Formats: sequence, structure tokens, C-alpha cells
Amino acid sequence: MGKKIKLYLLTGFLGSGKTTFLTEVLEHFKGEKVGVIMNEFGKVGIDGTIIKKEGMELIEVNGGSIFCSCLKLSFASAMMEMADRKMDYLFVESSGLADPSNVGDILDGVESVKGDIYDYKAAICLVDASNFLDQIKDLETVERQLKHCHMVIVNKIDLVDDDTLSKVLEKIKEINSRADIELASFGKISFDFLNKDLMKNQWVENEDTLNNVDNKPKTLTLTYKGDITKEQLSAFIGKISDNAYRMKGFFKLEDGWNQVDVVNKKIDYKKSDVKEEASQLVIISKIGPNIIRPIFSAWKETVGEEMKLR
Repeated sequence: MGKKIKLYLLTGFLGSGKTTFLTEVLEHFKGEKVGVIMNEFGKVGIDGTIIKKEGMELIEVNGGSIFCSCLKLSFASAMMEMADRKMDYLFVESSGLADPSNVGDILDGVESVKGDIYDYKAAICLVDASNFLDQIKDLETVERQLKHCHMVIVNKIDLVDDDTLSKVLEKIKEINSRADIELASFGKISFDFLNKDLMKNQWVENEDTLNNVDNKPKTLTLTYKGDITKEQLSAFIGKISDNAYRMKGFFKLEDGWNQVDVVNKKIDYKKSDVKEEASQLVIISKIGPNIIRPIFSAWKETVGEEMKLR
């Protein structure tokens, strides 16, 4: 058996900064043999486009959680495929709605087929300091992500005051007192964690994931080929944001192509080099298919031109 592939799992709720952190990690490993498995709930992958770099191995597993029965075989297959690509590190970025409680069972399945090829180094959970205290009240998935991690990155600390940060840290330690904790803004931390034995922080056994076909959130993709301004798109997003966990995509606006990222009511636009046939926005609904009518109504009111929703 040759050198094992070092495996890191990235978890964290929607908008916590997983992709931003992963981008920092990939820049650190520039020129080295690194693979990424990217998991998104939407059928259209957005984050894979953002992080793709020359020479990097990337497999996207979209349309649900990689820990759900609907996709865990696809996840296992992706890991087996990556095992044949001869790399030093593999980073798996799971969807923000993913519950990784059963990751050990999936890794055992991969080992039974491919042998002891992976060195599982840690599950790293990213936390959005500005939204965490609200999320933890309502979403058991957030608690599971923390419970089953070995290191926590409390991100976006620049958006909170000291009192809020103290409450965030207290709640995290209440859920998982063993995990290492790092504080960050824009996903930037020291890479010393790569040399640490984070698995010493393992304290819970595998359990059944909360992710299943029956509770899978409704994800829609809006596609538009016409002209639209940032003001129009912002007005549209503002009208539906209360009913969506997350929105992200690429839109051609008056200043060119933009990466659009929406968490709660906060909209971030970032100029992008992508060139797509049409603008697309992935919407993860809080209210299932009941969001469809409000989307069409808001679009008609703010833009008025034909778009497609699927």
C-alpha cells in the first residue's frame, strides 16, 4: 500500500464560508496534488465553478446531501474514483444542509472496496458568527454538524461584537467541548491545523443522518437570458429572501458577469470571469414548492421579462 491520501471533510450551514475557506486552502496547496469533491443541494453546481483551478481534480455530486440514501452511493463512488487519481489531499465540501453523522459508515464502505487508501484527518465545521445564534435555535442540522466535527472555524467575526462572539463560543462548547476552535474573517486562518492530530477530538459514535428523501429541501434554478440591472436583481431577491435558506449563482448585469451570493437578506456581488449562456440563480426554499408562486410574482414585478424556473 502506497502513501495514504489525507482526507478532510468541510461542513457548516449555508453561507458559513466553506467555499471561501476552501479557496484559501487550495491557494495554500498551489502546485500540489489536491482533489475536491463538491456537494451542492441544487442540480446546477455553482461552487465548483468558483474553486476550479488548473491541475486540480474536481468531482461534483449535486442534487441533495452526500450523506442521504439518495446520494451516498454517488459520494462513495466519487471517493473511489479519486483514490485512483494519485493525490496527496482530498477535501470534501458538503452541502450546508448536510448532516454528516454517518460519514464513518460511508468511509468504511469505501475502505471495504478500495482498501485503506484514505487517512481521515478531520471534519472541519464552519460557523457563521453573525447568524449562528438564530440558526441553532431552529435547525438540528447545525447542531449535528458541530457535534460530529473535530475542529470549528468561527467565521465572519468581523460582523459581530464581542458579546455576540462570546455567546457563539459558549454555545459551540456546550455542543462540542472537545473540538479545536479557530476564529476567522473571510475564511482566513493559520494552516497549522494540517499538522495537528485533530482526530483526538473524536467523541461521538456514528448515527443515522437526518438527511433523507422525505425531508430534502426544495431547490429551484432560475434561468434568464435577457438584460437585468443589479438594482432589479436586488429588488427581486429582497422580495423572496424571507422564504429562502440561500441563493447563489452567476448573473450578467450592467457591469458584466457577477457571482451572486445571498445569505438571509445580505446580498454579495463579486465580478466574475465566467462566461455562461444564460444567467442562473439557485434558490433553496424554506417553504418547499410554496415558494414557486412568490418567485414568479416577484420576478414579474421587478423584471417583467420571461425567465425559466425548474
